[in-house]
Amino acid sequence: MPRLHAFELLPDDEGREAVLRDWQALRDAGLPSQLDHKGMTNTPHVTVLTAETLGPDHDEVALERLGPSLPVESRASGIALLGGARVSVVRLLDVPDALIGAVLALRGEVPHAKHPGWLPHVTLARRVPRSAVPAALEAIGHEDLALRLVELRRWDPDAGTVRTL
Repeated sequence: MPRLHAFELLPDDEGREAVLRDWQALRDAGLPSQLDHKGMTNTPHVTVLTAETLGPDHDEVALERLGPSLPVESRASGIALLGGARVSVVRLLDVPDALIGAVLALRGEVPHAKHPGWLPHVTLARRVPRSAVPAALEAIGHEDLALRLVELRRWDPDAGTVRTL
């Protein structure tokens, strides 16, 4: 399976630290955590879209569509499970309608984007056995988090680069 290119939104330092606390709480509980991911792109982020290829023209469109929306206040207001026998544990984000509109406009200009629509979220852990979900929920708690999204970045797995747009 090819590695996917991505556009991602990053939180400010305070939001980053809040997500890292969740990652650490999961690790401290002996559960899978995004802290276990050793890739160069591993930092708290909100994926806008992924695709097998993205060209420089897509970078310009992404900046044009999303740049005016930043910074933007969001709220991590719930926990969701994505997947099958093993799940990803994510914090769902409430984001302003203007950002949703900008993301959907961008996605409309990248016809080969993976996954229809957009479910704004921050991943806390991947490949969590369903039997461990109660322990994961206990570890991270249920309090809402404020996340101020301040930066748009591009991940290019072919070039092995991550850069701010």
